[in-house]
Amino acid sequence: MDKVQLEVCCGSAEDAIAAFRGGACRVELNFDLFHGGLTPTVGSLRTVKRAVPGGTVMCMVRPREGGFCYTDTEYAVMLEDARVLLENGADGIVFGFLHGDGTVDTDRCRAMLDIIGPRESVFHRAIDVVPDVNAALDALIALGVTRVLTSGQAPTVPEGIPVLRAMLAHAAGRIQILPGCGITAANAAWCCEALGVDTVHAAVHRTAHDNSAMGNPAIYFGGAVYPPEDRYSLTHAADVAALLAALNGGN
Repeated sequence: MDKVQLEVCCGSAEDAIAAFRGGACRVELNFDLFHGGLTPTVGSLRTVKRAVPGGTVMCMVRPREGGFCYTDTEYAVMLEDARVLLENGADGIVFGFLHGDGTVDTDRCRAMLDIIGPRESVFHRAIDVVPDVNAALDALIALGVTRVLTSGQAPTVPEGIPVLRAMLAHAAGRIQILPGCGITAANAAWCCEALGVDTVHAAVHRTAHDNSAMGNPAIYFGGAVYPPEDRYSLTHAADVAALLAALNGGN
């Protein structure tokens, strides 16, 4: 097999720049990975493109957490966000539209693809909750979507290997299948060998600390989960390089 490439899931411009420095072939730029990844700011995109002019940046377009069946207002926001991100250098858009019953909303997908035009399009892990994954793939193939990001309808790629194999067989090269979720240095080589893919998607984070909010530890700025306010996740170039080495047998 040719050398396996790595797309890194990033929650900030800082993450994305580090991912490229570690050897990522491209990044998926998000905001708020805690909620599965939401639309990033234009400022973060422009900062990454200035720092890494040749880097391929795919931008998530997702207006909120919690499902993929959006109101008319949310849908309008998504189309506008996609336009603005592409105008500011995004190399492609990551998105997903489902009906209330979990099937692919082809009309809304088509409208998004009209905006994306010749650039790359990715249907994200909304495909992991559809009731019939082959029907979803057929719909996305007919629309001309570049690829799907998927864990094989399982919590992680290692658990989804049987379904991922079936998806690869069904796609038969008509759409790219990008395995993502739960890929680590410990299981990366095994996942690639099991699937025979040449690119995978992973988040590569360490915990970073910021003590500026600890003068009053009783205060929380989030919701009911109450995460610690003195830490956050951050990508390090060395960790990306280590995962790439693991993907390719240490080479």
